[in-house]
Amino acid sequence: MTNNLSIGLGNTHSLLSEADVANICSQALAAWKPDGKRILFIVPDHSRTCPLDLMFRLLYGQLADRAKTLDFLIALGTHPALTPDQIYKRMGITAAEHQSRFSRARFFNHEWKNPDQLVSVGRLTRKDVREITEGRFEMDVEVTCNRMVHDYDLLVIIGPVFPHEVVGFSGGNKYLFPGIAGQEIIDFFHWLGAVITNPVIIGNKWTPVRKVVDRAAAMLPVERRAFCMVVSHHQLAGLYAGTPEDAWSDAADLSRQIHTEYHETPFHTVLSCAPEMYDDLWTGGKCMYKIEPVVSDGGKVIIYAPHIHEISPVHGPVLEQIGYHTRDFFLKQWDRYSRYPWGVVAHSTHVKGIGTYENGVEQPRVEVILATGIPESVCRKVNLGYMDPRSIQRSDYAGKQDKGILYVERAGEILYRWKNAPAKLGGQ
Repeated sequence: MTNNLSIGLGNTHSLLSEADVANICSQALAAWKPDGKRILFIVPDHSRTCPLDLMFRLLYGQLADRAKTLDFLIALGTHPALTPDQIYKRMGITAAEHQSRFSRARFFNHEWKNPDQLVSVGRLTRKDVREITEGRFEMDVEVTCNRMVHDYDLLVIIGPVFPHEVVGFSGGNKYLFPGIAGQEIIDFFHWLGAVITNPVIIGNKWTPVRKVVDRAAAMLPVERRAFCMVVSHHQLAGLYAGTPEDAWSDAADLSRQIHTEYHETPFHTVLSCAPEMYDDLWTGGKCMYKIEPVVSDGGKVIIYAPHIHEISPVHGPVLEQIGYHTRDFFLKQWDRYSRYPWGVVAHSTHVKGIGTYENGVEQPRVEVILATGIPESVCRKVNLGYMDPRSIQRSDYAGKQDKGILYVERAGEILYRWKNAPAKLGGQ
């Protein structure tokens, strides 16, 4: 049991058993009184590590004979939709099992670009935005989300919590915004996070972006609950259930301990290896976000991902127009770039990292090099470095921290920090 109103277990030195997880689920459901309710579960796509298959099986088993409706909505944000086979793989079932053992479950993809699937749930006023963003912005923002929320009695978020470049820590209400949101609110708070910058945001709980996400979620006209997971080696080190705010807060506290690695000195070279679940640079950019705070000025980050062959099937055309640049490059030419989707501009700055733009000259703090299946011509076009992935021998980078070289086998979820970092890198 935790200090607030959530139910849960978690620690840094052991993993939860299946019995532990089942007990937490049972306690939570007893408190939430799901009998006869229409329940919509909000769940992540394949780009987030978590035992969603275990959670699906346990919750289905406890609810199939009790709930009126058991539906699952994939919180894609602006990611591509999952195919039926991808959904079954994510849930750990087969098509045949869906028709037999799990026939009450229905699965849906969020469609962020489909206006027929979206509904307005409120508006952040200029005054709200000025207050939340600590004076950085002053504008009205329409809050839209998937209209399915009106068809249920209970929304239940199931998702992991990790350090996050835009909001500080992922999870909780972030599975609603941007998970099942419309473009305007997504663009707004992603650009807000980019203006504050990734090194300052990432790994901090109470950021202005988190305030936006929580304020937007409070507008939804339906009861909200969450199972927030803290994952270690694909298993659960922690699971917390309660309101999205309470469960997320406890999970973020444990995530900070488990998912942050501190180093005495920064590194001049990092080989950041992307796992297979990142299938484009839009998601694979996390291999830079989590690394940037531990790279020295003038250093380089090599994103090694031979399996990645495109920037983004959704946002690639825009990124090929604007390229990858620092925040200051865009801010000092905002009249030119403000017409592009702000969320895409934000991604551009997160991958490129912080830097300066003075007298028409851009100076990134670190060099970002792609060793992927993306052609060299495309890398150069979008203002990123290139290496042939076939030229890289991992043994040239592994075990050489004493020489200023960091090798990260599975990048994208563990945050690397320099203990005595300056303020620009998130230091105090």
